[in-house]
Amino acid sequence: MLDSVAHDLKSRLELGQPGFTILDVRDRQSYNSGHITGAVPIPLADLASRAKSCLHTKREIYIYGENDEQASQAVNALREAGFVHVTEIKGGLAAWKSVGGATD
Repeated sequence: MLDSVAHDLKSRLELGQPGFTILDVRDRQSYNSGHITGAVPIPLADLASRAKSCLHTKREIYIYGENDEQASQAVNALREAGFVHVTEIKGGLAAWKSVGGATD
């Protein structure tokens, strides 16, 4: 089954609705080997210390990681830091690719 979050996100990008941030919480090497086009790289280990200075609390944030567990940890960390509109992209990069999303 296709991940509806990945599908909806791709549709929003195609419609020119970029009022959100895609966050990649994998390590730098994984990010460099392939990521969602436009994704902001902040490794999970650095997320708590960098979130407030790098991200807007009112903006919608979509997160993916090495696996759903890592993405879920990142979602929880951001919510604890005061971010409200945080959503996990279940299936991560593989789900994004399965809906035909652009990657670098």
